[in-house]
Amino acid sequence: MKFSTSLAAAFVLLIGATAAVAADFKIGFVNVERVFRDSAPAKRVQQKLEREFSVREADVQKVARQVRELQGSLDKDGATMGESDRRNKERDLANQSRDLQRLERQFREDLNLRRNEELSGLQERANKVIQQIAEAEKFDLILQEPIVYASQRIDITDKVMKALADK
Repeated sequence: MKFSTSLAAAFVLLIGATAAVAADFKIGFVNVERVFRDSAPAKRVQQKLEREFSVREADVQKVARQVRELQGSLDKDGATMGESDRRNKERDLANQSRDLQRLERQFREDLNLRRNEELSGLQERANKVIQQIAEAEKFDLILQEPIVYASQRIDITDKVMKALADK
C-alpha cells in the first residue's frame, strides 16, 4: 500500500514538473494547406497558371467537342451509311479519341509540373516567413502538418499569410 502511494505521488510530481517545463516553451502551428490555398501569393499563382494554360485548355475542349460530334454523327447516321464510309468514320473517331487522350494527358502533366514549380517557390517563401516570425516572436517550436490537433491559441497561419501578402 505504501509503495503504490509513493508511486502515485511520484507520478503526480513528474506530471507537474513536465507541465512546468512545457509552460516555458512557445509553440506555434501553421496550416500549410490553407497557406497554399488561401494566401494572396497562392491565389496569384492560381491565376497565373489559369492564364498560362487557358489556350491549351480551350484546344483540348475543342478537340473533345469534335470527338463528341463525330461520335454523335456516327451514332445517328451509322446505320444508314455505306460500309466503307462507316469504317472510315469509325477509324477517324478512334484516331481523334487517341489524340484527345494524348492531349489531355500532356495538358495534365504540364499543368501539374508548372503547379509544383510554382508551389515549390511559394513553399520556400513561406518557410522563410515562418522562420522570421519564429525568430521575431521567440517561438521555440513551430509545427506544420500533419498534425492531429492544434488549438487556435497556437495557430499562426494567419500571421504567415499576412506576411506573405506583404511581400
